[in-house]
Amino acid sequence: MEPVTGDLPFDHTKLLELAATRMPFGKYRGRRLVDLPEPYVVWFAGQGFPPGKLGEMLHTVYEIKVNGLEYLFDRL
Repeated sequence: MEPVTGDLPFDHTKLLELAATRMPFGKYRGRRLVDLPEPYVVWFAGQGFPPGKLGEMLHTVYEIKVNGLEYLFDRL
């Protein structure tokens, strides 16, 4: 049976993909998205996330960091 969060099943593959994806440009090029400094991710939130999948992933990292959920990546 698949774990359930609220009424929706939790998709572990998205979390694993997020944990493995690296920043493709800029000062933190090559760093895993989940390891980006919070102020940098907050800056993106203020400026606007890039379009496409990278922007969606950075927005997710932003939500994780500002809500103190970094522990989700401790075992990854």
